Amino acid sequence: MKKLTLNKPDKKLSYNLIVSKRFLVFLVVLLLLFSVLSIKLYTVMIVDAKDYKKSLKELSYTKVEGTSAPRGRIYDRNHNIIVDNKAVKSITYKKDKDISVERMIELAYIVSPHLDLSYSSLTERSKKEFYLAKYPDLCNEKITKKEKDKVKMGKLSTTDLEKLKIERITDDELSIFTDTDLKAAYLYYLMNKGYTYDEKIIKEDSTDAEYAYIAEHNSELDGFNTVLDWERVYPYGDTFRSVLGTVSTTTQGLPAEEKDEYLAKGYSLNDRVGLSYIEKQYEEYLRGEKAEYQVVNSHELKLIKDGKRGNDIVLSIDIELQQEVERILTEQIIKTKSEPNTEYYDHSSVIIQDPNTGEILAMSSKKLVGDNVVDNTTSVFTLPITPGSVVKGASMLVAYNTGAVKIGEYMVDECVKVAGAPEKCSSVNNLGTINDITALAKSSNVYQFKAAIRVNGQEYSRGMKLNFNQKAFDMYRDMYHSFGLGVETGIDLPSESIGYGAKEDTNSGNLLDFVMGQYESYTPLQLSQYITTIANDGSRLVPHLLKEVHKSTEDSSLGETILTVEKEVLNTIDTKTEYMARVKEGFYAVMHSSGGYGRGYIDDKWDASGKTGTSQSFVDTDGNGIIDTETITSSFVGYAPANNPVMTIMVTSPNSSHPNSNTDYASLVTLHITKEVTNKFFELYYN
Repeated sequence: MKKLTLNKPDKKLSYNLIVSKRFLVFLVVLLLLFSVLSIKLYTVMIVDAKDYKKSLKELSYTKVEGTSAPRGRIYDRNHNIIVDNKAVKSITYKKDKDISVERMIELAYIVSPHLDLSYSSLTERSKKEFYLAKYPDLCNEKITKKEKDKVKMGKLSTTDLEKLKIERITDDELSIFTDTDLKAAYLYYLMNKGYTYDEKIIKEDSTDAEYAYIAEHNSELDGFNTVLDWERVYPYGDTFRSVLGTVSTTTQGLPAEEKDEYLAKGYSLNDRVGLSYIEKQYEEYLRGEKAEYQVVNSHELKLIKDGKRGNDIVLSIDIELQQEVERILTEQIIKTKSEPNTEYYDHSSVIIQDPNTGEILAMSSKKLVGDNVVDNTTSVFTLPITPGSVVKGASMLVAYNTGAVKIGEYMVDECVKVAGAPEKCSSVNNLGTINDITALAKSSNVYQFKAAIRVNGQEYSRGMKLNFNQKAFDMYRDMYHSFGLGVETGIDLPSESIGYGAKEDTNSGNLLDFVMGQYESYTPLQLSQYITTIANDGSRLVPHLLKEVHKSTEDSSLGETILTVEKEVLNTIDTKTEYMARVKEGFYAVMHSSGGYGRGYIDDKWDASGKTGTSQSFVDTDGNGIIDTETITSSFVGYAPANNPVMTIMVTSPNSSHPNSNTDYASLVTLHITKEVTNKFFELYYN
């Protein structure tokens, strides 16, 4: 029988088949990848070409800025320029991209003899940095082999080595520097200050000779140039000068304590900024826009954006009225110092506001220092005083609101005695039986005392114990706060004080001091906000100095208005209309009734209302930090005309008299200032 034989598979044929299939798969995958790559290349080279070109341009684009652009002008309410700019010849330096340290040192030695630069502010650090730049080989020897090895191992950076070199430069090595070297070192410091490619001001307001030298040798002095810079000028001299504020110089640059904040906003280290008051408060509007340049190559700049002056602002101040107020204050202070009992008197303050808008029309304080009267205006919102009876309008409203006093109610004005406290009286003892209007007109302390005792939940009897009641304190304090007394007024200026308030009420007798303005102290600005609130029937307005903001122009005209400040009501007084009207009736009686304490403060023809105040105050006479002498502070707040007020006025004269002498003469300086200022106001506005 024949054996059946099975054919074995052809191994070679099977292997070739597998290889062919794999090659086919590989080819397909390769074709797919090539297709994806082709599509991607097409997208990159054709579709997205513009975007990539733009990105490449941005990455290779170097932008530098010119010097600080001029700030915006500041105008008064009648569009008189009160702060302007003037051109000054300045010398600048802009570091070339490829300049060497050796060339910069050489330039410093060439240029410094031709500039009047004081190197007195050159720091020890700057001297060492100049020494390091000038003698690099000597300084390299100060680094040990071990320290160099640490750099190779990454344990020390080249920056660390530079610090070590500077630290190891000795005083003996620096002593070789002559005046010529130090002048060059200072110029070298100015050339390197700030950002590398920014244009630096080397010298502001240079002389004609300095300016001419740089201009004539400009092509030889890589990076040095001449420009017309700017500085602030004040057409009205020192009028309102302190509140207008100051601006840093280019060499000052950004204030150290606010540097990071400004840098985050896009400022450069050597930018000029407002340092105080109006200039600082409205930096965002007044700041100019610097010119921008593109670095084309190491020696050429292309202007891509012109510089632009900052926006102009218009203040609520009337500069003519302000001048007159400052003149009156100066004259009255000098005159008053020749009167008896004025040894401790040295300043008075005035604020005039529009009660319908909160705008400040004039604001000034003058102080006698030695034989000179100097500006003291910032004290009106930073230095509290004891107000005295001017605040009794607010006290009376608490009495009305709580039902402690009814409109027209009579009380006996007599010296009040409570247990554990000395007898307290009105300034004129025993006014007799008086009502609420007479109490305001003749500034009865006793009427307020008896009302406060009722607010405290008791009825007055001689020798009684006055219980402590925090709620009574809180009711008076809340009412005072609603008028702006003891809280921020909201004025558009930095550094406002809120006065001195009691941290804790522990003595029930202090309630009686509170209601007559002898317990807490307030700034003159707070008193101005208080009387303005009464004048407009109870709306506490933000006192403000900014009126408008305008776009800058290329000429002397005012540009388009971009902001108008509207009146802002912080709160309204929580009281009945008839109660506010009654207080205003009392304030009118102060000025016009027989025996009213405000008679003579404002001419009757202006039909004013107001309130006088006399407070006990104290001074430190020997400068040892301890108050040792009692004085009298006089104040006045008022508005006119009574029925339709167009102005409010606040006048204070701290320490205008003192009771420690052989005569009881009390200066009338506050009366004289008030009368002159109101007459001048109506002469200017309504003559």
